[in-house]
Amino acid sequence: MASLHKVCIVGSGNWGSAIARIVGSNVKKFEKFDNTVLMYVYEEMVNGRKLTEIINTEHENVKYLPGRRLPENIVADPDLKHAVQQSDLLVFVVPHQFVDGICNQIKGTLRENTHAISLIKGFDCRGKGIELISSAISNFLSIDVSVLMGANIASEVADENFCEATIGCLDETMGQTWQDLFTTRYFRTQVVNDPHTVELCGALKNIIAVASGFVMGICHSDNTRAAMIRLGLIEMIKFVNLFYGNSRLETFFESCGIADLITTCSMGRNQRVAEAFVTTGKSLAELEKEMLNGQFLQGPLTAMEANRFLEEKGQVKQFPIFTAVYDICYNGKPVTEMFDAMIEASAASKL
Repeated sequence: MASLHKVCIVGSGNWGSAIARIVGSNVKKFEKFDNTVLMYVYEEMVNGRKLTEIINTEHENVKYLPGRRLPENIVADPDLKHAVQQSDLLVFVVPHQFVDGICNQIKGTLRENTHAISLIKGFDCRGKGIELISSAISNFLSIDVSVLMGANIASEVADENFCEATIGCLDETMGQTWQDLFTTRYFRTQVVNDPHTVELCGALKNIIAVASGFVMGICHSDNTRAAMIRLGLIEMIKFVNLFYGNSRLETFFESCGIADLITTCSMGRNQRVAEAFVTTGKSLAELEKEMLNGQFLQGPLTAMEANRFLEEKGQVKQFPIFTAVYDICYNGKPVTEMFDAMIEASAASKL
């Protein structure tokens, strides 16, 4: 009999905890999975108690997903190496700036035939082009890495509101395994053989969400937000084609594409913080600390990484919305430049 797949969730923020509710339930439905799911939790003190102790006794992540019960087979582990060494299916769900540190800690400790899936929305750019998070993990750890992206506000997933997600995976067998692990009656997944596009959509939509927040902070017009979503999607498609060159247009119409973009531009953290940046006059760093309860703002950082890539390619002027977000966040340009960028994008809004 084949050995059972053992799952470890690497990360325990609001999204990690929401997905843990699904994974903890699903592993008990299939004979292929071990019933215990480990969840790496960065140890913190909450009201004088260790967060791992609270999760393992009260079955609730009281800091990042309060009020939603975790399955009792979710076991919080503060020892990253111990958690991953026990597992052959790794679910990465941490802010993308922490990926290197985590991979450094676990390199050389994994089981043979370990597979991973990244739920991380972002990418890395260090002066030599962009590297996808899945590629960074795969190259660092020498393992296969798929991706899952979609219109998934963590609190709504935790409340079991109907939603969809897209799994990008090149291997049909692993695609089915990931689909079994994540699909429920309320959380529907589709597997596509276009993981690069799936992942890039998950990163780039955060830039457009920041842009949406900026314009909503100025005029609070649904018409303007709709225009931003349309123009932003066009820039996303152009960027993916510039970066990857082999994307499938239909992937942008999966949950990872237009659906995620609409949701993020309507109520995601990047949109909310960017709007507050306009209305309060506070810095993005201040608002991140005040509004996100220890979570991180991804849009500005992704805009910076995208801008570096576009500079290298000599394509900055072809992406006015991406560029405006970068200039407002990092170069002190006025938020009103967002409207100039929209006018410029609208004049050239053909694929």
